[in-house]
Amino acid sequence: MAPVSTALTRAEALALRMAALRLRPHPTAAPLATVAEVVEWFGAMQAQDLASGMWSLGVRLPGSTHADVHAALERREALRTWPMRGTIHLVPARDARWLLELTGVRALAGAARRRAFLGLSEAEADRAADVLGGVLAGGGRLTRTECVAALVAAGIDGAGQRGYHLLWYAAQRGVTCIAPNVGSEQTFALLDEWAPGQRQLDRDEALATLALRYFRGHGPTTRQDFAGWTGLTAADAKRAIAAAGDELTTVDLDGVPAVLSAPLTDTPHTPADAPGTPVDTPHLPADDVLALPGFDEYLLGFKDRALMLDPEHRQAIVPGGNGVFQATVVVGGRVVGTWKRSLTKTRVTLTVHPLVDLTAARREQVERALSRYADFLALPPRVTWA
Repeated sequence: MAPVSTALTRAEALALRMAALRLRPHPTAAPLATVAEVVEWFGAMQAQDLASGMWSLGVRLPGSTHADVHAALERREALRTWPMRGTIHLVPARDARWLLELTGVRALAGAARRRAFLGLSEAEADRAADVLGGVLAGGGRLTRTECVAALVAAGIDGAGQRGYHLLWYAAQRGVTCIAPNVGSEQTFALLDEWAPGQRQLDRDEALATLALRYFRGHGPTTRQDFAGWTGLTAADAKRAIAAAGDELTTVDLDGVPAVLSAPLTDTPHTPADAPGTPVDTPHLPADDVLALPGFDEYLLGFKDRALMLDPEHRQAIVPGGNGVFQATVVVGGRVVGTWKRSLTKTRVTLTVHPLVDLTAARREQVERALSRYADFLALPPRVTWA
């Protein structure tokens, strides 16, 4: 990796980060046109909440609809599984196995305590994976309820959280993956049948690929953020960055080394509004007013979120610190509010909770951003302000 050569202001760093997150035009990369391109750009995207994951894709594919994204997942442009930290992510379909092997080791190692709590043995978990492998073989695809029923029919107790843990375990071992929903139900398929031709990478190549994609999609940010996102040890995170070589470089951000994709350092960058700048700055374009899902990489891709989020607003974004992130309204790269949706068959109601004062003109821009989400759902919107 190239040494520190540039010092960035916080405003410049935020501008580059928003471009890396593909929430602004990128100065060195072509626009992303497909679900496959979006997911490969990031390497993995938070998708524990399916509705959030779908809009994370939609917001980066202007003009797309929920039906378009669902169809792309049915075409297997990406899939969902549990590669990192035991959390569901969207990943490139052909990269699922090496990601599981690289980042899932620590989650599997820590699963013994969970099994003990649930009254499961490792032998039972392994037998459950074998049962699922059998019932799904030959192109099978079952809902979560049907998978648990198959386990019960084989004499394995799938009651309560036991069934969920066994489904997680089978996917963590690379036996199964999460296929697109059928209606509102989660479905499962065999990984090697749903996404044949899995790429095989040696450990250093896998570490380098993961580091390159993370910093390409999130930088500039720190090695600590990378370790937190991947669940890798600090030593492996350092090794991964080194393995990426000159494709990554470091910059100085408030006296801290921050890593980013090397080509970005050679491009002019228009600063986003610096932390503390009023959100009603006249020059701010309407396109820089965003309605993002709660579990987007914009916040969940980082341990340190100070560039995007004022500390006084943390409680509003993750009430009670329970890990459930609220959907955010973002202006100039900074969180200025939250929003919630309420769906009926004929309308989506979108309720905004501002965290700062917004003028009538800025509120109109926020409503336009929310209308893009309504268009994604192909439903007329009704926007209310709390």
